[in-house]
Amino acid sequence: MHPQKQPVSPSEPTGGSTWKSDIVSGFLVFLIALPLCLGIAMASGFPPVAGILTAVVGGVVSTWLGSARLTIKGPAAGLIVIALGAVTELGGGDMKLGYRRALATIVVAAVLQILFAVLRTGKLGDFFPSAVVHGMLAAIGVIICSKQIHTLMGVTPKATAPLPLLAEIPHSLGQLNPEIALIGFLGLVILFGHAALARRVPLLKRVPAPLLVLLVAVPLGIYFDLDHEHTFTFSQQAFSVGPKFLVNLPGNLLSAITFPDFSAVFSAVSIKYIAMFALVGSIESLLTAKAVDMLDPEKRRSNLDKDLLATGTGNLIAGLLGGLPMISEVVRSSANIGYGAKSRLSNFFHGLFLLLFVAFVPMLIHRIPLAALAAMLIFTGVRLASPGEFVKTFRIGAEQFLIFSFTLGVTLATDLLVGVASGIVLKMVVHLINGARLAGLFRPEIEERMEDGRVVLRVRHAAVFTNFLRIKKHIERHAQVQRVEVDLTDARLVDHTVMERLHELEGEFSRQGRQLHISGLDQHRSFSSHPLSARKKVLGGSLSHSS
Repeated sequence: MHPQKQPVSPSEPTGGSTWKSDIVSGFLVFLIALPLCLGIAMASGFPPVAGILTAVVGGVVSTWLGSARLTIKGPAAGLIVIALGAVTELGGGDMKLGYRRALATIVVAAVLQILFAVLRTGKLGDFFPSAVVHGMLAAIGVIICSKQIHTLMGVTPKATAPLPLLAEIPHSLGQLNPEIALIGFLGLVILFGHAALARRVPLLKRVPAPLLVLLVAVPLGIYFDLDHEHTFTFSQQAFSVGPKFLVNLPGNLLSAITFPDFSAVFSAVSIKYIAMFALVGSIESLLTAKAVDMLDPEKRRSNLDKDLLATGTGNLIAGLLGGLPMISEVVRSSANIGYGAKSRLSNFFHGLFLLLFVAFVPMLIHRIPLAALAAMLIFTGVRLASPGEFVKTFRIGAEQFLIFSFTLGVTLATDLLVGVASGIVLKMVVHLINGARLAGLFRPEIEERMEDGRVVLRVRHAAVFTNFLRIKKHIERHAQVQRVEVDLTDARLVDHTVMERLHELEGEFSRQGRQLHISGLDQHRSFSSHPLSARKKVLGGSLSHSS
């Protein structure tokens, strides 16, 4: 049974029986979300409160629109690059104008996301090849780090593009502001130290690392008197500090509401960013919802089309009020599960706590040093582009590493849309080189038959990411059949994305008390020793170990 069509399980916990667990989890996630929302907004060229506004809408509103049960909705580091690009390009040097025009692109993109949900396109999360998605995320991680390392050191760089920003890091190190850099580097030590120690001391996982950073950074900011403009001397050199190194919020939440400027919404630049917000945001949100479902202790499946509707509606409201775009955010969602969340109420409570905090104690937010937020974003960026991701991808196969690296490189040199498109084209070229036929890339030839009480789907020519949705559609036709077999004997090529998706479906079938069996790989050569690596058929030979 397709997860998107699966009805809500009658055994799903009700709010009445789980609210205590959900309110505790919602509060702990709020402690993580507060500084991250502020940091993501500022890194995106938006006012800090815009990130809070989005998380409030994502929690208080989207929760009730079919949001995936255990996901946390809010602004995400993965969309920083798009948001900042929209503000910069649409403003033409005027950041305020760029901000309002960027809001217009978010609103139109939200309408597209709602349309995607109505047309039941949640399944498109299965289309994009894994190496391309991970390459895109790694590029986002590098871009975040390239920008935030300068903020962490209290230096304003001259460059704006990722590669020149990376090249400027040595210069910023020589010009760093000692007090600001101390706050930032201590934040990094706490974040990476917490991550390392939490593996050995599981109890630490229940203590939000961003909260620990704030408990150190805020007192240091007060000690250094960052709230007042002044200079100090260090190593015979004068440095200036002041409120510009702290978060600045409006006096009240209502005064923060900003309406979009639709004057340039049909320009080529706006259309580019509308496409990026709609596509990248939807893909990230769908992938997160699927990943969080896998982490759910009760193994419940979310309706991805409803979740996309909740995300799109939330983005429409947030965009109209001056907020960032939202997605189902993976770090906060996985923390939500770790803190014991039982239902979607935890997302609601996280949004409610944010609303109450900003409404009643905004002066505390003003005490947060920007360097502490930069440390949190760098930590997130390093996780997205960690060396482990490169090693993991290489182990799956050299061709996966090539596609991953190419997507990353092109994204850094151009933008996300071009990078993702280039990665997909390269993957198709690799498939053609490995023997797939052009026609078979999109329309697989599938023969269906009943055999010994099971349905056998014999796939010919190629089973690759571009035609997997058709293969999956054939599998879904037999939702009432207990045993389904996918026979790949006649497939010249089976790519990693298909191997990964079929493996996910095997687990899904198993949880339903059914069986999905993959056969016909004994004459295929694995591209690596990884169990889910791509496979190419060896004519006239048998490689039983590859299956």
